[in-house]
Amino acid sequence: MKRIKQQAILEAVLFASGDPVPVSRLCELFDMPKDAVCKLVHSLRDTLDEAGSALAVLVLDNAVQLVTRSEFAPYIKQALSIARSAPLSQAAMEVLAIAAYNQPVTKSFIEQVRGVDSSSTVNSLVQKGLLEEAGRLDLPGKPISYKTTSVFLRSFQLSSLADLPPLQETKTVPDSAQAE
Repeated sequence: MKRIKQQAILEAVLFASGDPVPVSRLCELFDMPKDAVCKLVHSLRDTLDEAGSALAVLVLDNAVQLVTRSEFAPYIKQALSIARSAPLSQAAMEVLAIAAYNQPVTKSFIEQVRGVDSSSTVNSLVQKGLLEEAGRLDLPGKPISYKTTSVFLRSFQLSSLADLPPLQETKTVPDSAQAE
């Protein structure tokens, strides 16, 4: 199959899906190894870039999605009358940061780090699709663990969790220095 036809098929699949398509599924579709599919994805991305298309290829952790370029967002919102979603609260941002850097995490871990009840915040983030259940831990009570989602990555314009900024070390003052 010629590269141009493969690009067209890839573009059609990504467009029709609307959601991120796992690279493994694309490997099955094209009967190609992962590195060849990645080259095809990058080729489609370059073609769309060179053509000045309003569409772009977004590469997430192990998935690919066709998206509109951010500079067209105001026009899309106006045309579709999309109301701007409410910004995340400080509590939600804290919970997301804890989950992103420590995942998978339980509600009790998040509450221990934050020092306050975070159940409603975690539940809200699950409803918004920014967090999802990652399974149950083999501990008494079998607590649910949570992890970030591809919606989280897209919302914060990250390709993977490796793109998160590094945590800064906090310097602690020795007890003897505080007494002086």
